[in-house]
Amino acid sequence: MRTQAAAAGRVIKRQERRVAEKREPFLKYARKNAILYVMLAIGLSVIILFKYFPMYGVLIAFKDLDVVKGIWDSPWVGWDNFTYLFSFPDFYNVLKNSILISLYRILWGFPAPILLALVLNEVRRQRVKRVVQTVVYLPHFISWVVVAGMLTSMLAVDGGTINSILTALHLTDEPINFLSEPKYFWTILVSANIWKTVGFNAIIFIAAIAGINPELYEAASVDGASRLRQMFIVTLPCIVPQIMIMLIMNIAQILNAGFEDILLLTNNGAGNARHAETGSRRSGRNGVSFHKATTTEFHGVSSPCSSCW
Repeated sequence: MRTQAAAAGRVIKRQERRVAEKREPFLKYARKNAILYVMLAIGLSVIILFKYFPMYGVLIAFKDLDVVKGIWDSPWVGWDNFTYLFSFPDFYNVLKNSILISLYRILWGFPAPILLALVLNEVRRQRVKRVVQTVVYLPHFISWVVVAGMLTSMLAVDGGTINSILTALHLTDEPINFLSEPKYFWTILVSANIWKTVGFNAIIFIAAIAGINPELYEAASVDGASRLRQMFIVTLPCIVPQIMIMLIMNIAQILNAGFEDILLLTNNGAGNARHAETGSRRSGRNGVSFHKATTTEFHGVSSPCSSCW
C-alpha cells in the first residue's frame, strides 16, 4: 500500500514539475536555450536579407524607372510593362521553351544524383568510394566559362574530338556543327548541366543513405534479400522523404531554365543565337528599359531559352 502511494506521489510531483516548466517565463526559457535562438536568428536574418528585403525591387515592374529619382519617386505606369511583356513577339515561345527545358532537366537530371548515391552506397572499398566521390564532385567547382570552352573544343567542326571520332568511324561524311543545330542544343545543354551538378546534388542522398539503420539491411539479408533487392526494399523507401523534398524544390524552379550556361554556349557561335535566346539578353540587345526587363524577372522568365523553336 505504501509502495503504491509513493509511486502515485512521484507521478503527481512529475506532473507538477512539467506544469511548472510549461509556465516558465519566456525570457528564462530563452536564456536557457540561448544558443538555439542565436542559430535561429542567424537563419532568419539571412532569409530576410536575401529573400524579403530585395522584394522591394519588384516595384520597378510597375514603374517607369528614373535612375536619378530612384525607385520610389519614379512615376507609376501600372500594368503597362506587363502589357509590353505579353505583347512581346517571342514571349509565349520563350515561356514554352523555358518550361520544356526545365522539364527535360527534371526528367533526366533529377534521377541522376539518386542513382549515383545508390551506386556509391554499394561500393565496399572505402578508398575507391572516396576517389569516385571526389572525381564526381569536382565539376561543380568548375566555372561555366571553362565548361563552355571545353564543350566548344570537343564539339568543334575543325579538329573537335567528337567530330574526329565520328569521321574516323565513318559514322558521318562531314563534320557536324553541334552547337549550331537546334536538334542537338537541348541535349548538349542538359547533358552538360547533369555532368556538372550530379556529384554535388548527390551529397544529400548519400547523407540520407548513411543515416539508415544497418539493422534493416541485416533483417533483409536474413530474409534472403540480395543486395539489389535490399536497394529497392530498404534504401529507396528510407530516402523517399529527401527525394520528395528535392523534387518539390526542382519543380519550384521550373521557370528558371538557366542563364549563364545558355548564354555561354550560344555566345560561341552565331548560328545558335537564334535558337537559344534568353529573355533578358533579347531585351538588352533591343534596348529595352530596365523596368521592362524587371517585369520579365517578376514573371520568372528572365532566363528562358527559346531554342529550337
